[in-house]
Amino acid sequence: MVEIIPNGNHVEDLTVPIKMQSEEDRYEDNEGNSAECDEFLPHSDAEKKPTRFTDFDGKTSFGMSVFNLSNAIMGSGILGLAYAMANTGIVLFLFLLTTVALLSSYSIHLLLKASGVVGIRAYEQLGLRAFGTPGKLAAALAITLQNIGAMSSYLYIVKYELPLVIQAFLNIEEKTGEWYLNGNYLVIMASVTVVLPLALMKQLGYLGYTSGFSLSCMVFFLIVVIYKKFQISCSFNNIHANSSLLDNVNYGNITSYNNSDVHKVAEEQCTSQLFTMNSQTAYTIPILAFAFVCHPEVLPIYTELKNPSKKKMQHVSNISILVMYLMYFLAALFGYLTFYDRVEPEMLHTYSRIDPFDTLILCVRVAVLIAVTLTVPIVLFPVRRAIQQMLFQNKPFSWLRHIVIAVCLLTLINLLVIFAPNILDIFGVIGATSAPCLIFIFPAVFYIRIMPKEEEPMSSLPKILAVSFAALGFVFMTMSLSFIIIDWSNGSGTVNGGH
Repeated sequence: MVEIIPNGNHVEDLTVPIKMQSEEDRYEDNEGNSAECDEFLPHSDAEKKPTRFTDFDGKTSFGMSVFNLSNAIMGSGILGLAYAMANTGIVLFLFLLTTVALLSSYSIHLLLKASGVVGIRAYEQLGLRAFGTPGKLAAALAITLQNIGAMSSYLYIVKYELPLVIQAFLNIEEKTGEWYLNGNYLVIMASVTVVLPLALMKQLGYLGYTSGFSLSCMVFFLIVVIYKKFQISCSFNNIHANSSLLDNVNYGNITSYNNSDVHKVAEEQCTSQLFTMNSQTAYTIPILAFAFVCHPEVLPIYTELKNPSKKKMQHVSNISILVMYLMYFLAALFGYLTFYDRVEPEMLHTYSRIDPFDTLILCVRVAVLIAVTLTVPIVLFPVRRAIQQMLFQNKPFSWLRHIVIAVCLLTLINLLVIFAPNILDIFGVIGATSAPCLIFIFPAVFYIRIMPKEEEPMSSLPKILAVSFAALGFVFMTMSLSFIIIDWSNGSGTVNGGH
């Protein structure tokens, strides 16, 4: 028997057989047919009160939930997708991106179906229900490590990009020692003034407005990428793939160069490839595989959804994935068709190599900085919940604990960003292990373990698909770790995270 108590916590008597099939149906049917129950059983309101997963009714609208989940999906990896397309070709990239989007939707389907069976809307509690305390700890640890790595990568962008943006807006050609050009100070200021206040919100649904604004910034980025495709001619100065904005080259005005100084691009370099394979192709597979990581945020968003149901949350997930799928493909396509095989792993750097003081590109970089900064609070919520599940289970909500955990997490992440320059390599390994667990392995094995064998035996098609899905997760984990090790052994360090 599963007893539902406030804040999504559950007390379980595992010695008593559980009637799995009707658990979700009872919850959703009771919500939809409360009027009927009142009519036929007018004196049993107390006994027939609909079961709630939390101590508050979900108040987040469908649209706000889409904004939050889309913002959780969208990451800084969108800046590297044009480079991924350059190393796969348009057709292969589209095939891989479509496959990953469908797999991500299926993974969320497994999560929602498992949560509906046992009436649980917390990733960690699904682990507890499936495998006891080890399952809960494994899920909480994977969420914590994955999301701390994601937040660190976002604040790294703030640390290194924001000083360059300020420097360009002030038309300063060489970096000076002023405090407002120091990335360490700027990342702390952004964390304290923007991230922390948003992270102190009690419910994730309140961030729907900031998520909508963050998505608007990325739509602006996409519009500029499409516009620049028709503004920039293919015959520009040759760009080396690994060039960086951080060098001290004096660019000048590129529109005034003489023909004798120009290295004309060969015609074949301005031809798109539909399918290509090279040494970097294999590295793009993990990047695309992790481009739709949002699974730790799915169940918290589900909990706060107004009039929640598994079908409604699946629609939220499908729309969010479809929106990001279109944005990913268009950004990759038009970025690739602008620079072809000379696009850099960070696409905005390639634009700046043409004109580092292009006002429109500077505005885009500001928009991207705003977008990644506003994503940090969304990613922080599941980490705080995971910590509460590990250390403070069955405790009532406490504002003091809520605030202290957020402050401690942001302090830790800022210390990592400021004092650990190679921390992204460490989180590359963590991401290569935790991301496949959260996307593929955990949803599949939780589903297999929770779904009763009487209803779906192991020989049934859903269980076979779930086993295959978990096996695919182990393949991705092995591939990602292998690529990182090979990259380290070559000393190139070119593998980028997909989020």
